[in-house]
Amino acid sequence: MADSLRARALRYLARREHSRLELARKLAPHAEDPAEVERVLDELEQRGWLSERRVVEQVVHARRARFGARRIGRELLEKGISEEGVAAALPGLNSGEQEAARAVWLRKFGGRQPRGPAERARQVRFLQGRGFDLDVIMKVIKEYDGN
Repeated sequence: MADSLRARALRYLARREHSRLELARKLAPHAEDPAEVERVLDELEQRGWLSERRVVEQVVHARRARFGARRIGRELLEKGISEEGVAAALPGLNSGEQEAARAVWLRKFGGRQPRGPAERARQVRFLQGRGFDLDVIMKVIKEYDGN
């Protein structure tokens, strides 16, 4: 059974990077004993086939163009990435936060200035939903607002 768990885990990892928690969740229904899953995951980590660092890099790369640091950090935590792993990724995310927010805002609103408080609130809510901080959002909107 451990061989089939190992083969199943390798198939999952061949498609994309998985965190230890994600892989454990996917393998658990196929294991007779939870200890089997842990043994397979330990072996994969020892061989370097299961890497938290690579999961963080992959998620950041895939999500950066659409989401802010808050939302990416929350997604990493949901995937079972350690707080230290998320904290290590945040400085890189925060450094490009304003540029990412500007790109998302321009794609969505085309650089169109808000026409009144209701439109401004709608744009702010959209960017907050994408995980950008309010101070970054206000800077981006004010760049084009002339205020």
